[in-house]
Amino acid sequence: MNNPTEPSAGRADAPAAPPQPDALAAAPAGGLRQRLASIDAYRGLVMLLMMGEALELARVSKAVPESAFWKFLAWHQSHVAWVGCSLHDLIQPSFSFLVGVALPFSLARRAAEGQPQWRRTLHAFWRALALVLLGVFLRSIGRSQTYWTFEDTLTQIGLGYGFLYLVGLRSVRAQWAVFAVLLAGYWAAFALYPLPGPDFDWSKTGVAADWAGNVGGFAAHWNKNANLAWAFDTWFMNLFPRERAFANNGGGYSTLSFIPTLATMILGLIAGGVLRSERKPLARARWLAVAGLAALGTGWLLGAVGLCPVVKRIWTPSWTLFSGGWCFLLLAGFYLVMDVWNRRGWAFGLVVVGMNSIAAYLIAHLFEHFIRSALPRHLGQGWYTFAGEPFEPLLLGLGVLAVEWLLLYWMYRRKIFLRI
Repeated sequence: MNNPTEPSAGRADAPAAPPQPDALAAAPAGGLRQRLASIDAYRGLVMLLMMGEALELARVSKAVPESAFWKFLAWHQSHVAWVGCSLHDLIQPSFSFLVGVALPFSLARRAAEGQPQWRRTLHAFWRALALVLLGVFLRSIGRSQTYWTFEDTLTQIGLGYGFLYLVGLRSVRAQWAVFAVLLAGYWAAFALYPLPGPDFDWSKTGVAADWAGNVGGFAAHWNKNANLAWAFDTWFMNLFPRERAFANNGGGYSTLSFIPTLATMILGLIAGGVLRSERKPLARARWLAVAGLAALGTGWLLGAVGLCPVVKRIWTPSWTLFSGGWCFLLLAGFYLVMDVWNRRGWAFGLVVVGMNSIAAYLIAHLFEHFIRSALPRHLGQGWYTFAGEPFEPLLLGLGVLAVEWLLLYWMYRRKIFLRI
């Protein structure tokens, strides 16, 4: 899920909300640069894509099955079943990537303020713990007991954030080396884990042996709930109190995905270093674009030749590269338009959300259902039922999204920014 707890560089042409300290880009020579509006806007786009689930495009598509347009939109608002990628699948990688992008700015600011190293380290590991616990809390809402699970966006970021901080203290060469070791080691661990034999009990996985999402050959080492990460969770998840024993995750998600997610965050860390470097602005954008194309192509190729399928749900190494490539390209595009060409006004709505991303995350998870039920009671149903039954969920969802944005705008105008 961008790091909703770590603001990055970013500023819109709106004086009502002054730059937040962590979002200032420290210049290599010391001083402070103007906030990079591109990062706030990218973060805002990611958050709006997540909040946009309120539009329920899948329901609209189901109501008008003959429409290829709504089918296309619904597909991109859903996660793919296993191998592949939709727009919705890029939300969590972007969250994670933007964590890394923000970190060099935060480290530089805290160092410039004279904070001792021990305090910075303590803060980083406290943030990591807070993210994990917040994720567990949100996943436990509506349950009879604490639901210990570690595959959601916040906990995945939290599990890796302390390590990211330590990597961020090293040279760029060391950061690339750690990135390579993480991906190679994670790939080897899965590749060495034995494939299901003829006596394997598929009922434990919640997946049929002939499920359409399963792939054959060497790539079968990454099949759903029949891989190393699933085996680890059948042990690890049962160490916690549960309503019933853990057998599998219905979506195939796993705790160990935090390892390649950390690699995604390291890509963002390197990108943040590029944005803080002494390169000329166009050279920074060019570097990000070239890195994006290289990562995207490499990830796709690994999947195409069968060495490692591109699977978001268990964050395969090829997915780290493929999705990381998209993140580089998106950041390059936002940076070029907003911070090089200085075209910012169009993205004001995104910046409002991006500057208060943790608030946006909490509003979407805690208040969406309340807002959805409150709107018809207070405004009546006529405003969203006039278009006919197929489009009622969409119009009601637009109302929910508008209320959520207005809440964030109210906070923006009053300079209320939630931070961990």
